[in-house]
Amino acid sequence: MVDKLKCKYIYKKRNVYYFSRHVPQDLLSYYNRKRIVFSLKTRSINHALYLSKSYSQHLEDKWLSFRVNKFKSIYPSYVRFDQRHPQQSNAPLLSSSLKVYFKLKGAGKGDIFFRASERAVRNVTECLGDRPINLYSTIDAATFRDYLFKKGLVSSSVKRVFAIVRAIINLVMLEYGIDQKNGFAKTFIPDLNDSIKRNSIPLQDIRIIQKECIKINDESRWLIALISDTGMRLSEALGLASEDIVLHEKIPFIDLRPKPWRQLKTNSSERQIPLVGYSLWAAKNIIKQNRKFAFPKYVNQVSCNTNSASAALNKWMQIRISNNYVIHSFRHAFRDRMRNVKCPTELIDQAGGWSSQHIGQIYGDGYSLKILKNFMDKI
Repeated sequence: MVDKLKCKYIYKKRNVYYFSRHVPQDLLSYYNRKRIVFSLKTRSINHALYLSKSYSQHLEDKWLSFRVNKFKSIYPSYVRFDQRHPQQSNAPLLSSSLKVYFKLKGAGKGDIFFRASERAVRNVTECLGDRPINLYSTIDAATFRDYLFKKGLVSSSVKRVFAIVRAIINLVMLEYGIDQKNGFAKTFIPDLNDSIKRNSIPLQDIRIIQKECIKINDESRWLIALISDTGMRLSEALGLASEDIVLHEKIPFIDLRPKPWRQLKTNSSERQIPLVGYSLWAAKNIIKQNRKFAFPKYVNQVSCNTNSASAALNKWMQIRISNNYVIHSFRHAFRDRMRNVKCPTELIDQAGGWSSQHIGQIYGDGYSLKILKNFMDKI
């Protein structure tokens, strides 16, 4: 049952929720009616509660501005209002702060770090304008949060954007000695349980894709086959150099290391992965090409075009099996397949480059290639 105190500004009519609030007595002159009522256009109580809280906060902010204006007109000689225009602040603009952030934090970061930061700042400036960083208020941050939700971002994505913006402003304020509050510091972002769950590809569909890869036998199919039996992230496989594919040892393996054109997601992503099944078939075809890069169509000396590869591969896969699966689904499937052969969790984490869950896992050199291969052969 929903707490009535939480939904005092909403009511239900014909299975649709409505918002309703009385206009404060001292502000009735600003309105042509005593109550503000409108449809929230949702049948979900959770969504209605979120919208109600957002609209209520907006009204409180608006009513506060009305009262402040009244106060100013009554006591103009007693009160000094500091309503500085952005140009009067000496703090750097948000766009300039991004450059400082990149200079201080960008060393060794991958392309995703720069693109995500640029996208976050671009969203802020599109919504609120490019201001000095100390002139974004908590009300501005709330407006920006609602703007992101209206764009269709899910809760987890909105939280990531805010984390980036907060980090940029915090660092630059510290660097410039700006002793003021970060307007984005404590913005409430609700958990709407709206994240998209990535599905794991069933083994029978993996086999369909792998057989198609053998039949077509081209560079893109080698990439899919390589990922299918190694659990690598797309960016990891895409950024391989041919020298990273080691076939002359007793146990063939991928020697996954950071590259100037492609960094790795975490420290644990750096690993050696045995080549088995269809991944070994793909690796042998790649080496036969005698090229510096395993996949030169998407990689050069300075960058790795993961987005372009992802779009092309996903489209091809979805025609053959289902729209529910993308190239990253192979990574989810790899973990499930390893679980199904009773592989220890610590070994699964090592093979897939997942971050260690326990402090003891960071000690020692981990499992040998032979033991990894024994389990991977079973999947």
